[in-house]
Parts: sequence; structure tokens; C-alpha cells
Amino acid sequence: MALNVAQKLIKDHVVSGDMNAGSEIGLQIDQTLTQDATGTMVMLELEAMGLDYAKTEASAQYVDHNLIQEDNKNPDDHLFLESSAQRFGLHFSRPGNGVSHPVHMQRLAVPGKTLLGSDSHTCANGSMGMLAMGAGGIDVAMAIAGEPFHITMPQVMGVKLTGDLPDWVSAKDVILEMLRRHDVKGGVGKIIEYYGPGLDHLSAMDRHVIANMGAELGATATVFPSDDEVKNFLEHQGRGDDWVEVTADEDAAYDIYEEINLSELEPLVAQPSSPGKVVPAKEIAGTPIYQSYIGSSANPGYRDFAVAAETVKGRKIVNGVSLDINPTSRQMLTDLVSNMHIANLLQAGSRLHQAGCNGCIGMGQAPASGRNSLRTTPRNFPGRSGTKEDSVYLSSPETAAASALTGEITDPRTLDMPYPKVKDPAETNNVDDSLLEKPLPREDAQKVELVKGPNIASIPAMDSMPDKLELPIMLKVGDNISTDEILAGGARVLPYRSNLPEIAKFTYENVDSTYVDRAMEVREETGHAIVGGFNYGQGSSREHAALAPRYLGLRAVLVKDYARIHWQNLVNFGILPLQFTNEADYDKLEQGDVLQLNDLRNQIQNNDQINVTLANQGEEVTAEHNLSERQREIILAGGLINWIKQKQDA
Repeated sequence: MALNVAQKLIKDHVVSGDMNAGSEIGLQIDQTLTQDATGTMVMLELEAMGLDYAKTEASAQYVDHNLIQEDNKNPDDHLFLESSAQRFGLHFSRPGNGVSHPVHMQRLAVPGKTLLGSDSHTCANGSMGMLAMGAGGIDVAMAIAGEPFHITMPQVMGVKLTGDLPDWVSAKDVILEMLRRHDVKGGVGKIIEYYGPGLDHLSAMDRHVIANMGAELGATATVFPSDDEVKNFLEHQGRGDDWVEVTADEDAAYDIYEEINLSELEPLVAQPSSPGKVVPAKEIAGTPIYQSYIGSSANPGYRDFAVAAETVKGRKIVNGVSLDINPTSRQMLTDLVSNMHIANLLQAGSRLHQAGCNGCIGMGQAPASGRNSLRTTPRNFPGRSGTKEDSVYLSSPETAAASALTGEITDPRTLDMPYPKVKDPAETNNVDDSLLEKPLPREDAQKVELVKGPNIASIPAMDSMPDKLELPIMLKVGDNISTDEILAGGARVLPYRSNLPEIAKFTYENVDSTYVDRAMEVREETGHAIVGGFNYGQGSSREHAALAPRYLGLRAVLVKDYARIHWQNLVNFGILPLQFTNEADYDKLEQGDVLQLNDLRNQIQNNDQINVTLANQGEEVTAEHNLSERQREIILAGGLINWIKQKQDA
């Protein structure tokens, strides 16, 4: 049977289940990726499991989020992560080496392999002909320990690319066009595979831009073929021997078909505060901006910075605008320096920041209140920038650079200048792995002691699912609640990611500042529930957005539907993820109502639906849980950690 790229990758790695859309399958994981905002918890989980040494072909721990060292917490955790990488046999990318996704692509990604990362934008490495997926940290810890990763078999959406990109239009506009068509739920339950003659005009790093923001569509993964362009990229990185061809069979079919004529695209912008609110740049041209921000994992390529540098070369950014340059890897930065692009950006008035995630995760470069920020970052969820009432627009580097020159959102095609045709350097002398420490041999790794600073706290024990719950609805929220809204990132919050009791204090603070105190009042006595709308938990894969509410006593969530990774994180920490069987029942429930769940263990074990009684109304609604047999066991045990312990005891 003819197979597409996604099907080939799955077929080569499936270890359980059938490759039928909607069925649960288990996949063997070849590589893993963790970063410092989520990796500390992963390392604590590996310690709790008693892992001897990583079972994967390659695993890497990156430090790219928590780079601001305003006190001891972040540098202490950097030492903990380095010692953990040494102890468990992982690569360790030191602070300053760059953002995990482009660095992994440059130094470790291998076509035909699977990659699981505790960061939702791990999917960016699908640009290399890999099956690359984001997941919660504990799923990644399990993969490092050699366990399969379980997902629901997705449909494959084939997106045929034809034509060539016009001047002033780039890869960011391709993925913004997908978001314009499908919004932030359009990829849920799907792998998006790009194919067609238009691929000939997209570099490997252009494909990275598109694959990265597949996460914003809610897709399980985005895949590209491993073709001559990927081969050229690896040869450029001194890793030509790692290339293997992975392409779709000639007669391969897809579950869903889509087509984009690249020649017809125009500059696009996502308006506040969702990556799915996409309009042509010309429609909102003239909107004043305070900040223009170029970089992040969504636009990490050499050309993304170089085209901006050539656009502002010999010019000055307008007064009142901050042009922030956020390099994404040390190698990329040194290439840009070698070719004078950084000098051109600085001469135009730009501000240069260290290589890392930085403002994308709200770690610096927060915009002023009441002002507009135009960014090449992947997300503009409310408050993600670090400013509570922010107004963030998303665009390509071309649009961001043009707008910095005018002080307002500008269609770059209106600039009185030719489009700068920029290519990657023919050769690079800047390939340098000195900040990417290699794993220690097993015998040396076993001698390493973990270095734990005072901010690291162990994960508290969690009880199993009781047979009866009476849960007050502590919070009722609407559609598209993101994990940034459940538990924010940024310089205030992320330094506590290895201290659950402390980070839990920030839960839902921008939605309802009273939530934490109210939840703590009933935490030990009854626990509580949350009710929500569509696409609950979209965005970042951070498992803290499930773990912190669980610490506060969250036992069940009842919503219209979920984002994939957050749904899986809820299961992993023993929180029952329910969906309304009848979406209209959402309107019957109010904050303060009490949900009664009786004979619960039996219902979870033997039924797909759960009867929920509204104690104060005497009415009953029906919910469904969509759990596999394996996940039912995990929920009943109280989470994945308890389930693993039970298996070990048995």
C-alpha cells in the first residue's frame, strides 16, 4: 500500500495498537528534548523512577527559557539540570547556546526518527522528515526511560504547495494562511503533511517556521519530507552522514486534502489575542506600534534576521519604537555577525538580546501597557508577553522590519526599496558544539550526584481516584483558555517551576485572582472542579498547568473539548477530563454549583460515559471521558506516577 511520510514514520515506530484514525497507538521514541522551564520536573521524575541511564538514541536538556539571573533560583536550577543530564546520560545545552528547537535541528535531528519534547513547539523538527511531537514532561520522562508514547492515531491532512513566494512574503505567511483558514482548532486530531512542487522553494529552516506553528493549529505533528533540501542542510551542519531520504510514495493518499498556491499569498498579521485572528497586513496598516520584535523559535533562521537587517540597512527605526532582536542560536548569531547583519541592525537602532526564548515566553522585552507590540513569535495569548493587558500582533520578519521603520503596521510591499534576496552563507565556520555537552559514559554517569538548590521541591504524593466526589465548581471559563492563562510563564512565575507549592500560587491569577485562595479552602475536604468551553488548555505543553491545579485540589474538569497535550497532562496527574455529551449543558452550570459523581470507579472502569448530578438543582447531566483502557487505569491510580509504582510493585 502506498504511504505518505507521516504513515511511514508511524509504521516504523508503532509498537502497540492499530493505525486506524481514532485508535490509541504506542510509539517507540528515538530522541527527546527538554528545556529548563519543564525539564526540572522531568529530571525529578527520572530520579523518582530510579532511572539508571537514558534508553533513547539521543536525549538533550536545553537551557533557553529561564536565562535571567536576577537571584539564585535560575542559576541553581541550571546546575541541577547539568548534573541531571550528566547523571542520566543526556546532552546538555548550556545557557547562551540557543533555543532548543533550532539547536536540536542543527545538531541532533535525524530524518526518519521520532522526537518527543516537553515543549509544544518540538513539532518544529518535523521540518527534518521526523515525527516530532510535544508532550507533558512526565510523558517525556517515560520515553527517556524507554517506554512508548501513546497517542490517538491522527488523521493526516495533506497540504499541497504550488507556486513560489512573491517578494516580501515568506514562510511565516504560509502558516498564518493556514491559521486564517482553520483557526486554532483546525489541526486537532491531525498530522499536517506538506508536499508538492512548492517545497522546492522552501529551505529547511523555512519549513521549520511552518512546522513550529503547527502547534498553534492544535496539530499532533507537522511533517515534511526529508529531501535534497534537508540533505543540503545537514551537509551545511557537517552532518551529511545523518541524512536519509523519507518521501511519500507516488500514489500516497491523505485523509484530508488542502492546497496553497504560494504565488497568491500576501503579508499577513495575527491580531490580538489569538494566532488564529489573521488578516492581511494591508487591512490593518497604519495601526501604531511601540515595539517590533524579530526572532524566537517561530522565526529562527539566518534569513529571518538577515532580511530584516537588509531592510533597515542605512536607515533608522522611527522614534518611539523599540526594535528587539532575539537571536535563536549562538551559531546563527555568529553567522549574522560574520556577515555584518548584526552591525546593520544595531546601526539602525535595534536592541540585541541574548540567544534564547526571552520575550516569547514573557522573559524580558515585555511591552509597555496600552501599547501595541508586533512580533514574529508563535503566540499572542493574553498576558503571555509579560504585560497583563497586552496587545500583541504576529507577523513575518519582513512586516516587522518594515513596521519598525514607519512606527505603524506596514505592508512591506509598500516600502520604496527592492526586496532583499537573502540566502544562507555558502559555508559556515561557526559550527561549534562547545556549549553542547555530550552525555557521560554510563559508568561515569552513575558517579554523579544531583546538585539541588533550595528552590527544588519533590512532587507531593497524590491519592487514587475515590469512588465518590462532591466537587464545587471553583471556576467556569469560556473557549480557548490557554495554558498561559491557567499558569503563566514569564520572569515572575517560571523560576518556581521546580517548586510546586510556590508555583501553584500563580494559578489562574489573570482569570480570577481569588481562585487559589478559594481552592485551598476546600483542597483537603472535597477538592473542586473546573468547567470550560471549547479547546480548553491550548498552547504550551507545560505540565505545571495540570500539576499546579491538582496540587490545589482539582479532581475533575468538564468542558466542551480539549487541546491534545493538556488533556493528556490532566490524565497523567489523575485529574478526570470530562466532556459534555450535550454541549448545551454547559449553560446549566455556574460557578459555585456542586457536582456529585457516585459509583465513580466503576463508571470509569466500565463505561465511556459518566453521570454527573447537579446537587443544588437535582438534575443530572451526562459526560464522556474518551479514555483508553490504559488511561482508565492511570486515572484510577491517581496519575501516571502512582500507576508506574503499582506496576513496579506488581
